[in-house]
Amino acid sequence: MSLWNRAQQLPPDALRQVQNVYSEQFPMEVRHYLAGWIEDKMQQWNEIDPENIAHSQYAHTLVAQLIQEIENKALSYGSNEDLFLVRMRLQEAADSFKARYLNTNPLGLVSIVRECLKIELNLVQQHENMLGVGSTPSLVMEPCAEIVSELEILKRRTQETQDELRQLEQEQESFALQYHDCAKITAHLSHIQSQEKTAQNREMETNLRRRKETCEQQLAQKVSGLLQRRMDLAEKHKGTIDRLNSLQQRILDEELINWKREQQMAGNGKPFNTNKLDQIQEWCEALAEIIWLNRHQIKECERHQTKIPITPPGGVDMLPTLNSHITRLLSSLVTSTFIIEKQPPQVMKTNTRFTATVRLLVGGKLNVNMTPPQVRVSIISEAQANALLKNDQMNRGEQSGEILNNTGTMEYHQSSRQLSVSFRNMQLRKIKRAEKKGTESVMDEKFSLLFQSQFSVGGGELVFQVWTLSLPVVVIVHGNQEPHAWATVSWDNAFAEQGRIPFTVPEKVPWPHVADMLDAKFKSATGRGLTEDNLKFLAGKAFRSPQVQDYNNMLLSWSQFCKEPLSERNFTFWEWFFAVMKVTREHLRQPWNDGSILGFIGRRQAEDKLKSSKSGTFLLRFSDSELGGVTIAWMYEDTAKSCDQRDVFMLQPFTSKAFAIRPLADVIADLTYLLYLYPNIPKEQAFGKYYTPMGGEPPSNGYVKPHLITHVPGFPVPPVWSGASSLESYPNTPQPMYPMHDGGMADPPSVGSNAADGVPPMPYNDNDYLDLENLPDPEHLPDFNIDFLQTNFMNPMNPR
Repeated sequence: MSLWNRAQQLPPDALRQVQNVYSEQFPMEVRHYLAGWIEDKMQQWNEIDPENIAHSQYAHTLVAQLIQEIENKALSYGSNEDLFLVRMRLQEAADSFKARYLNTNPLGLVSIVRECLKIELNLVQQHENMLGVGSTPSLVMEPCAEIVSELEILKRRTQETQDELRQLEQEQESFALQYHDCAKITAHLSHIQSQEKTAQNREMETNLRRRKETCEQQLAQKVSGLLQRRMDLAEKHKGTIDRLNSLQQRILDEELINWKREQQMAGNGKPFNTNKLDQIQEWCEALAEIIWLNRHQIKECERHQTKIPITPPGGVDMLPTLNSHITRLLSSLVTSTFIIEKQPPQVMKTNTRFTATVRLLVGGKLNVNMTPPQVRVSIISEAQANALLKNDQMNRGEQSGEILNNTGTMEYHQSSRQLSVSFRNMQLRKIKRAEKKGTESVMDEKFSLLFQSQFSVGGGELVFQVWTLSLPVVVIVHGNQEPHAWATVSWDNAFAEQGRIPFTVPEKVPWPHVADMLDAKFKSATGRGLTEDNLKFLAGKAFRSPQVQDYNNMLLSWSQFCKEPLSERNFTFWEWFFAVMKVTREHLRQPWNDGSILGFIGRRQAEDKLKSSKSGTFLLRFSDSELGGVTIAWMYEDTAKSCDQRDVFMLQPFTSKAFAIRPLADVIADLTYLLYLYPNIPKEQAFGKYYTPMGGEPPSNGYVKPHLITHVPGFPVPPVWSGASSLESYPNTPQPMYPMHDGGMADPPSVGSNAADGVPPMPYNDNDYLDLENLPDPEHLPDFNIDFLQTNFMNPMNPR
């Protein structure tokens, strides 16, 4: 039960307290008539902090929606004279909210609403606790229950009007019989009057006149009763249609639109309840049945009226208007419930197979499956989509590409009661692009898949032409276009506004909205979302201003997001983020979910953390200079020197190519001087469970199986596998192709320092990383100490 319904069941004293909560600032009429909408938005009321000025934009959006809902509700009561005062109060409230809060103080109204709901909830819970009734700890709205309750009311009204229609039919039949009798009396009387005026005929004429008068009086009463019953029935049908209209608007414009929005946000990784569509289908099927029955009743009334065409003096025949209105309701329901259950891929590569599923929610209830309709798919441009929404039709043959296997027949699945068609083998063969302007690229251009069908209901009485558009699609021809294409799609999914012109999006959006989108995408791709520190780091990178402390009030532009290169880099913010997300998803998912990868931390900050840590402490961070690169930073303290030299080293970043050869956990295991994951976690505890198992039975194909290890020149040589202290401990192990440096372990040079004390120079790249991928060829440097890829034979007795 909703909170408002529970509040109305309070005892008189508590109910008066509830009434006192609401005032001119937030009238009770708004609370009552918008109870469902207000409680539907309960999470948003609670998420906005009235004391946080950064939430002003959220509050403005929510207050604007509230005002729109109030005005819509007032408008829906426009034809009901009994609700004239309610309509006026609601309109006054909307005007007041606009003047007082919308543009000047939206947080103020949010604060008032939150306080009203809080007091209301406390009073309800106190009362329910006294009665021993278990109450929910938070404000939980039950829109499903309200919709089901309204559907039950409409079903009862429909049954009542059906019963009244049956009575009207009986009375009309009775009237017809009596009218026929009266006509016979009148004919008999006319015949007698034409006969000779005998005493018998005069007596018979008198009797017939008396019977005729009585019959006419009874007919007049029946006519009056029939007219009243017809008008009462028409009024009841009008009331039912008004309620149907309100409920249908709620289901289609709120529940179904919300489902579509959630489906779009799922493209960015947000959670998505796919089962909700089944619930919406149940509601739509119930609506379809009620609308169809009421439409049939109205047509029956019209048929009865044709049989006995009597109308009240000066009266207006309501039936044509009612019939037109309820047919429009049915048409709206049918066309709105032709939906894409499974969207096609939003980044679509030419000549690549893709799938999609279309469903008609009311198809089974209206027996559309008796003549299964065909669905045709085409791809259209943004301009063509805009023209389609304006004109509600497309020019025949107009499209922007060629799709193979683009037609299918809808099938009815008895077990699920779904009428749908799944396209499993579509393929985009050709695409026709628009001319580009300025800095536009093909990855900025959006298309949409248009699904069209035609079918009839009621034995061909009504013919519907339906269509629906997919979410925006970006077409690519090569894999290197994918990152930018996903930027276009992600920005559109996150920031598209309801009812927009296809496919316009804002040029700038508040950073908190961007942060929410990045967090959802990263969590969906990797399994764990981003922390506040991660998001702050990303904000500094996106705005090119890492020194800023608060980004919540800043707007990020589309150009900053994916057009302009980062400072001193040849790639954009989105390209960097996308590459990090990709390498984490493909190679680092488990340690990232364990929290073993710090990742989003700058070079200087990483050095500061490690300088205060003990020797052997390391952390993992995403490289600023290498797309999709992960570097290991560690603290090394050389106790052999008298001054105990401490330095922070950073390895040349590892990329997906390196991880495909040697997983991260094994690389960390190879580097024996890495002891503790920052701040103080033994590396075996953090990464041991991810080490690749070693040993096992020798291969049966006669070949020696190599084992690869990672080694940094100038640092200790790692053991080949557990239990080994050095490479020399294994008999018959081939010696390196070049002699190991015999100067022993000397001081590791710090970043940017010169080689000294017998240690050969370490190669560095421009970003001061130890470069493992570009080390000199050991064949040409026989005295260079490097074992990046060391071979050890699993079957030394049978080398080959």
